[in-house]
Amino acid sequence: MKTGISGMKRASALALVLAAGSAGAAPPPAQPRPTAAAADAFVAQAERALHDYSIDASRVAWINNTYITDDTDALSAKYGAMGTELSVRLAKEAAIHQQVDKVAPDTKRKLDMLRGGLVLPAPTTPGAAAELNEIATRLNSAYGKGKGTRRGELINGNDIEAAMGTSRDPDELKEMWTSWHDNVGRPMRQDYARMVAIANQGAKELGYPDVGAMWRSQYDMPADEFARLTDRLWNQVKPLYNELHCYTRAKLNARYGAEVQPATGPIRADLLGNMWAQEWGNIYDVVAPAGAGELGYNMGELLKAKGYDPLKMVRTGESFFSSLGFAPLPETFWQRSMFVKPADRDVVCHASAWNVDAKDDLRIKMCIKVNGDDFVTVHHELGHNYYQRAYNGQSYLYQTGANDGFHEAVGDTIALSITPSYLVQIGLLDEAQVPSADKDIGLLLRQAMDKVAFLPFGLLVDKWRWGVFSGQIKPAGYNAAWSALRLQYQGIAPPVERDDAVAFDPGAKYHVPGNTPYMRYFLARLLQFQFYKAACEQAGWTGPLHRCSFYGNQDVGRRMNAMLAMGASKPWPDALAAFTGSRDISGDAMVEYFQPLMAWLKEQNQGRTCGW
Repeated sequence: MKTGISGMKRASALALVLAAGSAGAAPPPAQPRPTAAAADAFVAQAERALHDYSIDASRVAWINNTYITDDTDALSAKYGAMGTELSVRLAKEAAIHQQVDKVAPDTKRKLDMLRGGLVLPAPTTPGAAAELNEIATRLNSAYGKGKGTRRGELINGNDIEAAMGTSRDPDELKEMWTSWHDNVGRPMRQDYARMVAIANQGAKELGYPDVGAMWRSQYDMPADEFARLTDRLWNQVKPLYNELHCYTRAKLNARYGAEVQPATGPIRADLLGNMWAQEWGNIYDVVAPAGAGELGYNMGELLKAKGYDPLKMVRTGESFFSSLGFAPLPETFWQRSMFVKPADRDVVCHASAWNVDAKDDLRIKMCIKVNGDDFVTVHHELGHNYYQRAYNGQSYLYQTGANDGFHEAVGDTIALSITPSYLVQIGLLDEAQVPSADKDIGLLLRQAMDKVAFLPFGLLVDKWRWGVFSGQIKPAGYNAAWSALRLQYQGIAPPVERDDAVAFDPGAKYHVPGNTPYMRYFLARLLQFQFYKAACEQAGWTGPLHRCSFYGNQDVGRRMNAMLAMGASKPWPDALAAFTGSRDISGDAMVEYFQPLMAWLKEQNQGRTCGW
């Protein structure tokens, strides 16, 4: 499984407070009569408090994620509660200072961040923050310790995800999918409902209708306008997804027969090579077009043939950034990161990137396997680290991405540049093995099976949570609503009938129990193509866009670093314009990248009944 849709970790293992702020030191004193000067002083004090505590909180979170025990769970919950309590107090005071006239623009921006930047705000009710964090810690750890079964034998999350990508036995796939969703998701249902209730109380105290509205407020535009933006972006790329879905369903029908996968209607969720049907690249062998489908090389085989181990994969990822002019990673990165799954304990394998001291204590946490997916994921996670280091000169609240989609997109932009020509440059691929132009459809289809297939999933996870937080989706309807959105947007259905009275399939996806907002990944899938196209134009690339690699171009690196160094100090359209020249997020660059594939898919789908 490609965990490139993973995210950055900084202050809290549970992401209970803004990436720019966990806290625990004594809060700045309340100002009885707010003035512009008092607002400035409050922001400065708040940033110091948040920074000071974030270091210890990050260390506790790191230990909990890399050594899951009852004790580390307890410590993580304690620090999470301390951070949440202070962050809520700061948010409430920020709301008071927001009422002051003539506050400096920089102060106003930081006040907005302090008020709305919590992921799960606790109310001021005594004990609420502790309960909220205990639940969140329990959910996070339950996922990390979760197991499914394969052929009747227990199998951990990292291994079952990998097996979903390689098995072609529909009965085995059904067993793995069902056992994982039942064993991991179902027990979380009651805790999740309670957590939502507590956090919504906290959001209301801060002046938001609910937690979902608070999340949507963090995009330099009104919450409702942001929701409309996501719908507009989806409509730009939906025709491409629909054609890919139609083609893939026909190939699965040909492979498994109508009893397993009918020729019409939704696709069976467990057949797509991924536990959540979010990326389909693992079944490329099933859908590869005759003639054009054989690329001539397999990334995993290339890595193994050249003697790559997990550490060498990370060193290679670092070398890409070095080729753009970025400084090497600090020695502590190599000493403190977790590159492989320890044999003696439970850990959270989900890939993440960390900056523990908000300066240069950069780390990644992965359970790396020597395969193509993890090679790409390494590049993605390092993108977070280089972004974290680029903005470490900003004041603390600005030490995050221009918006959360930017942070995810940077590493994926680099990953798009892992083209055959790049593989030749780093000695992984012989020149004679570079696919010829007649293989372009295969190259594009392989990319689309991950990049395009992900889009509706990237959209629906938070659409579901927005509905949950708003109360539109009640606890009794959690699972039915999840399945309905999966059908509506992805055109997929579970391999077995679900008992919606007890099932909690959303909990089987890390980001739900881990409380990581997910719309960032949808935005990132589109932003990465905008960044990539801009980088290729800056590098003077004149060939097909999907063949471009800007490896070694330090001019691109300088321009990219200028955007990264801004952090969140300016509205995200300013950061986007700094690198791409455009102030609007758009799906147009992705559509352009895949245009040859779109034309080919339409030809292939003639005579088929598309849609579901």
